[in-house]
Amino acid sequence: MDTNVMWVNEKKIERTIKSLEKNNMKGYLVNNSEELFERIEKVLKDGDTVACGGSMTLFETKVIDYLRSGRFKFLDRYEPNLTPEEVKDIFKKSLLSDVYFTSSNAITENGELYNVDGNGNRVAAMLYGPEKVIVVAGVNKIVANVEEAIERNKYLCAPANAKRLSTNTPCEVTGYCMDCQSPTRICCEYTLIKRQKTANRMHVIFLNENFGY
Repeated sequence: MDTNVMWVNEKKIERTIKSLEKNNMKGYLVNNSEELFERIEKVLKDGDTVACGGSMTLFETKVIDYLRSGRFKFLDRYEPNLTPEEVKDIFKKSLLSDVYFTSSNAITENGELYNVDGNGNRVAAMLYGPEKVIVVAGVNKIVANVEEAIERNKYLCAPANAKRLSTNTPCEVTGYCMDCQSPTRICCEYTLIKRQKTANRMHVIFLNENFGY
């Protein structure tokens, strides 16, 4: 990435972190994967029960591999050959985890997290349950306001995830949200986190790179 663009992005991240702090959420800028895991280890400890929401960012940043290291009790929703009932059980147990990992569909410069879910398990854990929530996000997730967050989901997150999951929904054909009534629709639960009642429960870690959708 061009160094001047990186500088612009860094300033955007810094503004967003200041807004998150005002909303009782911790924000951090890390420069590489080494710093990412150093920051995570300040929240996480060996033996913790950890879980995660569906996220391409967590795979791309190798966070999933880190959680599978054996140091933690990882409720691994991606473990091969799980039955639908076993996955559902993991979703429920995740609400009682010590630390929940996820990304976000969009984070506004006002320090708000906008997310859209299919089953609602990810946003449920972000809202309440786990003692700590760690959000890992690339700079591409930052938008100016809620209106841009909604547009980002309609024109990028939703169709990209639909394509990835082969949902056979209209957006998989058109490339943008059609607000469909399909039985396989993945945009069902819409949430906006404006503030955390419990200070420092949520930790948002930014990387000055593009990750996920």
